[in-house]
Amino acid sequence: MNWSIRALRKLLNLSLAQQLVLLALLPAAVATVGAIGVLTGQHLTSVTELMRANAQTVALQVATLAQQPMAHMDRRALARTAQSGAYQPHVQQVQIWSEDGEIVARSEAPGRRTGEGLQAVAPIVNDDGSRLGKVMVEISLDAVQAARKSVGLNVALVLAATLIGVSLAGWWAARRISAPIRALGEAVDRLGAGEDASVAIEGTQEVRRLQRGFNEAASAMVQSQRLLQSRIGDATAELARKNEQLEIASQAKTRLLAAASHDLRQPLHALTLFSDGLANGETDPVRLQRIGHIKECVDSLDRLFSELLNLSQLDAGVLQPQWLDFPLDRLFDEISRNFRAVAEQRDLRLVVRKTELWVRCDYVMLSRVLNNLVSNSLRHTTEGGILVGARRRGKGVRIDVWDTGIGIAPQHQARVFEEFFQVDPHGEAGSRGTRGMGLGLATVQRLAALLNTRVELTSRPQKGTCVRLVVRAAAPVAYLPPPGGPSAGTALDEEADLTGVRVLVIDDERTILEGLQVVLSNWGATVMAAQTRAEALALADAWAAPPEVVVSDLLLHGGDNGLDVIAALERHPNGIGASTARLLVTGETKADRLREVASAGVAVLYKPVSPRTLRQAIAAQLAVVREAA
Repeated sequence: MNWSIRALRKLLNLSLAQQLVLLALLPAAVATVGAIGVLTGQHLTSVTELMRANAQTVALQVATLAQQPMAHMDRRALARTAQSGAYQPHVQQVQIWSEDGEIVARSEAPGRRTGEGLQAVAPIVNDDGSRLGKVMVEISLDAVQAARKSVGLNVALVLAATLIGVSLAGWWAARRISAPIRALGEAVDRLGAGEDASVAIEGTQEVRRLQRGFNEAASAMVQSQRLLQSRIGDATAELARKNEQLEIASQAKTRLLAAASHDLRQPLHALTLFSDGLANGETDPVRLQRIGHIKECVDSLDRLFSELLNLSQLDAGVLQPQWLDFPLDRLFDEISRNFRAVAEQRDLRLVVRKTELWVRCDYVMLSRVLNNLVSNSLRHTTEGGILVGARRRGKGVRIDVWDTGIGIAPQHQARVFEEFFQVDPHGEAGSRGTRGMGLGLATVQRLAALLNTRVELTSRPQKGTCVRLVVRAAAPVAYLPPPGGPSAGTALDEEADLTGVRVLVIDDERTILEGLQVVLSNWGATVMAAQTRAEALALADAWAAPPEVVVSDLLLHGGDNGLDVIAALERHPNGIGASTARLLVTGETKADRLREVASAGVAVLYKPVSPRTLRQAIAAQLAVVREAA
């Protein structure tokens, strides 16, 4: 079966000319072989019958000659009679038998090779008709074998001549038929390559008709191809222009966002510091309420700028997962602390279920994802509440964030993860959610991609939304706090004591510098302030002991850099050393600047920074330096 299939495949792979020759050759060969076989069989049969008749004739002659000697049982005469018969052509031997079966005489042909023979028997009859015995003559079939060999050679010659003649004739006919078809195939290849594909009109009537049709089709196709190429060229040029415009617009957007973010973060950071300074020592309830309103506005602006910062960090590629095994409940406790007060202010329930599951993930990134999801749910939920829970799913842990908010229509669910896309809540009864920039879920999706997972969303309008993601499960181990400082969930519940700590603050904005002096002084720290590198080095010339902490902005006046100023203080004879903690505070969101900050190895906070976060960061860096000492 396999052999026949392989043979059929080889046959189908033959060229048209080869198939036509084979088609002509096979019937001719079969017919020739059949005819020759029939004629050869008839000829050999005739030769055999002729030899049989010859043997019978010799047997009758010997029987006639042996009649008298047999009647007198003259054995000597019978021997001579048998010998005379053996001398006949092709006779191998002659035997004379008596009536009772005795061989009375026997003679073989002298000098003749004994081989296959044909026997003939003739009776010896007396004059009165009685049987006296019989004669057996064995005649050689060498003549038949010679005839067979001769016929076989002739058959091979005739068959070869016939096949050669049929092959030549078939090859000529096949070439005549296949040549125009091959020319058409080559023309099709040229047509595919965009070259001239016309063919000469020649051959049989059917082939000429096919060639004319092909030439007309090729001409029409060439014209269509030229028109299509022209249109493709125009479309490609137009697309290139559009892409260039989009690239210019994207770069302009990035520059605008970076510039606006940096320029607006500076006064916002100062406003954050001064608002905290206003509340310090204030006892008037009316003023405290107004200060609280100011803080709410500052917090709202902080959320908007944080969304921009997260997006800028992702675009810059400075975020890389730091894999760590940690208990998920630690992160859930942080989420509960961060949002419970906000939920209670809006008469909403925030339920964060306890869990004993451990996960292997980046603590900071997962914290950002869940904080964004919970914050987004709070903004779009008017009654009911938010539920955060986790359960084991195979080798992973699925984290769900449910809310009873306004929901998302089916036509918008695929787009809510796009940058700057927001579902307009206008018309939703009782909607009290604050508006953002439409970057929260986009940031969630991109952070999830860095964590090798994806975010899934299901929602029903006016019923609520569920967002879930699956992270890798881990076995419980002795817990180590995740890296990343206060932003990673290691913030202290109690305020750090900074009494008597010497702090050098460097910032080119006078308002920010004054705000930092007010806040740090209220915490009991000894503050030195500088706007430029020269002022910082002048302070180094005069101080009795170097500061324990340096808090510097990244970008300063005149193109100076906070990292360079810190390096200059390290080189100063009376400057800072390994016992001084370093902290950068910046509002920069450009990709190259973010990469520079990430590679510096210095702790960084992004403006606007709340006083509580600043205090915790300073305490954390002091603890790191003191522990290293």
